[in-house]
Amino acid sequence: MARNYLHVFEEMNSLQYRVNKPKDMILLASLLVGFFLIPLSGAFVNHSSRWNEIRSITGQKISRQSPLHMKIPGQLSKKVIVTGAAGRTGSLVFSLLSSDPQFDVVGLVRSEASAKKLMAKTKCSLEEVVITDVTHMQFEDVGDDSQQNPWPRALDGAEAMVICTSAVPQISKLSVIKAMLKIPLNILANKKAINFRDLVFKYKPGQYPEMVDYVGQKKQIDFAKKLGVKHVILVSSMGVLDPNNFLNQIGKDKRGNGHGDILIWKRKAEKYLCLSGLQYTIIHPGGLVDTESRKMELVLDVDDALMRNEKKSISRGDVASLCIAALTVSGGKSISFDCIGKEVADENNVRSPEDVLKEFLETGKTADYRLGPASY
Repeated sequence: MARNYLHVFEEMNSLQYRVNKPKDMILLASLLVGFFLIPLSGAFVNHSSRWNEIRSITGQKISRQSPLHMKIPGQLSKKVIVTGAAGRTGSLVFSLLSSDPQFDVVGLVRSEASAKKLMAKTKCSLEEVVITDVTHMQFEDVGDDSQQNPWPRALDGAEAMVICTSAVPQISKLSVIKAMLKIPLNILANKKAINFRDLVFKYKPGQYPEMVDYVGQKKQIDFAKKLGVKHVILVSSMGVLDPNNFLNQIGKDKRGNGHGDILIWKRKAEKYLCLSGLQYTIIHPGGLVDTESRKMELVLDVDDALMRNEKKSISRGDVASLCIAALTVSGGKSISFDCIGKEVADENNVRSPEDVLKEFLETGKTADYRLGPASY
């Protein structure tokens, strides 16, 4: 449900904060009303019974210990774990890997409800999904040569991990009502229809940025090392060098108290990955939009240089494609970069994510983790 709230927020954000046309007014109003309709869509669903329904339909039992099967007999494929696989970006990464014979993919999700969601999105089988909460795993005391295996066997043999987990805020309905009432007056005064800083967001208990984007991602990186994973791709966010970025205020009250600072905690997790000894690819996308992928030219740079661009968005599908490109063209190199999409005259001449990343790797540029506030 929380991710649905974020989806509506992103759609509102895509209106460029100002509404000048009647049709835009209607669209904005419908999006705001969506905040109230979303909870009703699943409020009375019994997830346990729905999961039993999946079992009865497929005739399969959920297996937390079943190994994956290779797609092509006799061909070894690289096994890749996707965490946060039921999320909007994670599910796209999972789908791309699942359709590529070079890879065997296993999706890591926290709950049976998330597993069902992933299966519905991607039509994958139960054998490709593992239900486990990495943040609660106790594997620190398990030696490298130990026969004990506190995690599902389906994760053994993985060569890469794509981390797509992130804290997701929920919006205060009261703040939405206040914002809706201000729209006519704001338009008459030639102001932004909605000042998004007036909207109040909060995180669910235990799912705030410090726990999800820092502690949780540290756990995943440690887990990757225990599994013998060699390459970790981390989907983070652009704007991490600005502590006053609006995203850092989400979850805080007007006095600055509360659980926020999502970009700061993401930056800390990135540094942890850089010092892990693993090969890494850290991707900082601009504003994520649900437009068709491979319709815009990908632009890569480092250290928030792209924040100076007027348009700083990128298709979520293009971010997923960059994750796949990192698995195929990185050549053992570690890199951290920002990315956005740029409109082109001819969509048929858009370069592939593989070509764009390969060219950028040749420049030798990567993020400078000495930058940013000392608190990072």
